[in-house]
Amino acid sequence: MVKARKYVVKKKFDGVPKRDDYEIVEYELPPIQNGDILVKTEWISVDPYQRAYHDRYPIPYDQFGFQVGIVEDSKNPKFPVGTRIVSHRGWCDYSIINLNDGNKTSFDITYKLPDLKGLPISHAIGAVGMVGATAYFGFLEICKPKAGETVVVTGAAGGVGSLVGQIAKIKGCKVIGFAGTDDKVQWLEKELGFDKAFNYKTVDARKALKEAAPNGIDCYFDNVGGELSSIIMNQMNNFGRVSVCGSISVYNEDFSQLPKAPIVQVDIVMKQLKIEGFLVPRWLNRFPEAFSDIVNWIQSGQLKAKEHVTEGFENIFDTFVAMLSGENTGKAVVKL
Repeated sequence: MVKARKYVVKKKFDGVPKRDDYEIVEYELPPIQNGDILVKTEWISVDPYQRAYHDRYPIPYDQFGFQVGIVEDSKNPKFPVGTRIVSHRGWCDYSIINLNDGNKTSFDITYKLPDLKGLPISHAIGAVGMVGATAYFGFLEICKPKAGETVVVTGAAGGVGSLVGQIAKIKGCKVIGFAGTDDKVQWLEKELGFDKAFNYKTVDARKALKEAAPNGIDCYFDNVGGELSSIIMNQMNNFGRVSVCGSISVYNEDFSQLPKAPIVQVDIVMKQLKIEGFLVPRWLNRFPEAFSDIVNWIQSGQLKAKEHVTEGFENIFDTFVAMLSGENTGKAVVKL
């Protein structure tokens, strides 16, 4: 018998998630059956959507999320012992997966580790995983950037935003980023090559954008929502494109009493803006296309995939809450 541990959400979150909203449950896994694989978790991802999707699940539920693991026992010839697996099995140290079950939900995803060409395995839950696919398709498919255009990214120092800005530079765009600390601003400009970055907490965003983008904004990749998004849309050019990836500014708020932001419909109509939200499983069958390009960009030095690494099963919750408050630079991952 294999003894396993998992994080179970036992209370509804009220604002920022709290440690006593969770319980770490120890239990014994049953013997594997035909078609099953036993996976030992190596890396776990913490992401903003884990907060945003919380209300979709009845309490109690096992905390979902992406992870990389290695097959320790197998009764599935397609996944022999030693195979590395990317799955959505969440915050656990062992799991049994039956690949014959099919995908039950849009995020019930399991596949073999992509060809990372020697890059760190953890990239499979970051730049060469769901996060990378989110940046790649959410930006390229919705914004359809053209060389010479001006792109603005919010949440620019996070896992997705930092990749979007770099992909925009690869495509020949001028890139402006917003982040939450001066250190992140420096990192975006000095390390990642953003043309300009701002600390949204200390800058007059309206004035800063007018100076940084005097000819207006063509594409906006929105990770945060809120008033900042309204300000950015106000300075967009005719036929500008907005890709709405997330709204992390309000994930810890009461959704029945959300804060108010300036009206954007006037700008949408008068400038004929295209605004589209998305969920990345839309492009699941094209993930290998994104992964191939991203691996090549990293290897050629065109793209940097920074990770914020924490170690230890017992530290997953703290890493999650720290990520929600913006303490990470790059993709937050936990090594087990």
